[in-house]
Amino acid sequence: MARSMAGASLSSLAGVLVRPLGGGEPVDLGSLLGRVVLVSNFRELQQRFGPQGLTVLAFPCNQFGHQENATNEEILNSLKYVRPGNGYEPNFSVFEKCEVNGENAHPLFKFLKKELPFPHDDPVSLMTNPQFIIWSPVCRSDIAWNFEKFLISRDGVPFKRYSRRFETIKIQDDIQKLL
Repeated sequence: MARSMAGASLSSLAGVLVRPLGGGEPVDLGSLLGRVVLVSNFRELQQRFGPQGLTVLAFPCNQFGHQENATNEEILNSLKYVRPGNGYEPNFSVFEKCEVNGENAHPLFKFLKKELPFPHDDPVSLMTNPQFIIWSPVCRSDIAWNFEKFLISRDGVPFKRYSRRFETIKIQDDIQKLL
């Protein structure tokens, strides 16, 4: 899936490789330098701010209550026909399913959590039910649940991390600052 970056110290997205869902060659996220990047899965912000330089990236993960148990091959069809359904097609890039916490966390998420160790709007919350913790080692900077979001500036440096409870649409003020 991604080039091994064990022990590497990242200062921006350059060199982080991710593979698009549905196949294709890995993408070096360094190619997004000059754009504001939101690691989330929010269609409306991509539609509104994409022409101005926003790129939304989505990374399915099955580490939170096994909520994404579809295979990579099934995820796009699941979005289109099941949840949310009704012919839904994302207008943002969706990448292969990856781990965001633990020993096998994708290099992107290791980097993001190192730079932004907790959501700015909720610096103390951890996962509330320990039975859902299925990774090791567990760290204070771990992503607590699906739908945490990371906003990255045009130079590839993480700007702000938002908790799952932070309404994604409210990120628009920070996006506008960065654009």
